[in-house]
Amino acid sequence: METRGTVISLHRLGATVRLSDGSLVSVPLGEVTAHYDRFLASLSKREPLSLILAANGGRRSAFLARGDRVPAPSTAQVGAPPRLDDLFEEQMRRYLKSTEEWAPPDRPEPAQRHFIRKKRRAAHFEARSKA
Repeated sequence: METRGTVISLHRLGATVRLSDGSLVSVPLGEVTAHYDRFLASLSKREPLSLILAANGGRRSAFLARGDRVPAPSTAQVGAPPRLDDLFEEQMRRYLKSTEEWAPPDRPEPAQRHFIRKKRRAAHFEARSKA
C-alpha cells in the first residue's frame, strides 16, 4: 500500500514517520542508511515522502517508494548507522558521567536524601515552637 508521510525523527534505530492520516510508522535502519539524504531533507524541510507500508507481525514499517528513491553512493555501507554529531555525543557522555556522582550507589537516592533533610528540618522547627 502506497501512502505519503513526513519524517519527524531520525535516530540510531532508523526513523519515525507521520503518515498523512496522522498515524506513526517506523523506518528500519537499513532503509534510512541507504537513503539518508532523502530522509534528512524530509525532516528538515517537512517534505512528504512517497512510502510503501509493510506489516511485520502487528507492527507497520515504511520503505521509500520507487519514485522517491535516489541511487545510493557507492561508498555507502548498508547497515551502518546514519551520520551522528560527534560533538553532541561527547557532550551527552560527559553529562551522563557527571550525573553518576549525583546518586552514589552506596547512599540513598537523591529524593530520599532530600526528604530526610526536610523531615529533620521540620522536626527542628517543631522543637523550637514547643519551647
